[in-house]
Amino acid sequence: MAGDLPDYYFRIRENGAAVFRVDTENRQRRIELEPIAVANLRNGEIKPQGDRKLTPEETARIKAWMAERAEVLARRDVDDIHRAVDHLNLTAQWVQTRASDAQLEDVTDALLLAMHDLRTVLVRKKAERLTGGATGD
Repeated sequence: MAGDLPDYYFRIRENGAAVFRVDTENRQRRIELEPIAVANLRNGEIKPQGDRKLTPEETARIKAWMAERAEVLARRDVDDIHRAVDHLNLTAQWVQTRASDAQLEDVTDALLLAMHDLRTVLVRKKAERLTGGATGD
């Protein structure tokens, strides 16, 4: 089993990950996770843990993980939006076929405001793309 484990383990956090070196070469033959750094995806910062100095290999591996993770999160964002479109379609069907007056009273204003806000932003962004410039934010 030890041969199958990666050299590093990344414990996902909201802004990145805590990075550990995986150690299986010890007397007890246990798997030990040695904390080596904290990686922040928002600002690209890598902070070594304690007095540790990261090796170039460790830094390169952490940077590679950060790039891979950013790609995964970007794909998930787009997938979430496609799901939102599906939910809007399902919501329209629910409103048309099954919603009671009380249910509609409960959700109509929130939905209309959210859809108005989304439409406003989408129209502005579309205009910016068509004109090739920013209209100001």
